[in-house]
Amino acid sequence: MLQQIWAVARNTFVETIRQPVYVVLLLGTLLLMALNPAICAFTLDTEGDNKMLVDLGLSTMFVAGLLLAAFSATGVFSREISNQTVLTVISKPIGRAAFVLGKFAGVYGAIAAAGLAWAIAFLLGVRHEVLTTADQELDMPVLLFGAGALALGVGLAAFGNYYYRWVFASALAAWLIPLLVAAYGLVLLVGKHWSFQPIGTDFQGQLWIAILLVILALGLISAVAIAASVRLGQVLTLLVCAGVFMVGLSSDYLFGRSAAEGHWFAGFFYRVVPNLGFLWQADALSQGRALPFSFVGQVAAYTGLYVCGVISLAIGLFQTREVG
Repeated sequence: MLQQIWAVARNTFVETIRQPVYVVLLLGTLLLMALNPAICAFTLDTEGDNKMLVDLGLSTMFVAGLLLAAFSATGVFSREISNQTVLTVISKPIGRAAFVLGKFAGVYGAIAAAGLAWAIAFLLGVRHEVLTTADQELDMPVLLFGAGALALGVGLAAFGNYYYRWVFASALAAWLIPLLVAAYGLVLLVGKHWSFQPIGTDFQGQLWIAILLVILALGLISAVAIAASVRLGQVLTLLVCAGVFMVGLSSDYLFGRSAAEGHWFAGFFYRVVPNLGFLWQADALSQGRALPFSFVGQVAAYTGLYVCGVISLAIGLFQTREVG
């Protein structure tokens, strides 16, 4: 069964990164990350601007991942069902459960790859910081290495597409993500004034933890998108994901207080609806509170159990889904 899941996941991953919407959201979000330091220069306070930069960067990742999960899930799942191409897969010795698990793994793998690229662009912006006064200098290593990685990735993908008939979308993802990681590594080694420095000088450990939690949240949203796309089309899947996103972030406000007071109705929804507040730690970072590894482990276990439950629901829905 593992080989079947791996085969479906690998094919789904490639299919996902080849979708035009994947490239549009990948590049569009990278552009927003690059513009965030300029957008955040409004509080007239350097510390406040940089806190806003962190909030805006994490929220940009979250919303872009939500859109990518909804569009990707419907692109690789519901469209296969509507076109009846799924019959060629499940007619072979590949069970429906393995098919759903593979689809989820492939979609989430593609979203996590995009999330890594967005995280690197976000961290480059944090290193550059918001320029609040005219006498502050640009961080040239960040600008040159970051822009160079983007330009080189696009150039190599275009070159391969023209001369070797590579699919531009997948080639761009294959080149751009490792180039951005390499650019981030160089920025960690080179200071603002082109002097070498220890790699841990600008390494944001707590911010990486918050980013990891956001990527875990995107896994939960991906599971919801897969489950919804079993029965629904693209628009309704997007609405379901957006609803889970909004209610999940407001779970403590909507249900937590009433659940603590003993209201069974609120307690039921507080336990059923995913609490995305555990995975959104921008407020903790802005208040200077540390995110211990024990907390991260508990949140990861909570997210993993919830994903298992949602994927089990998706498998159950797909078992009775007419595909022929």
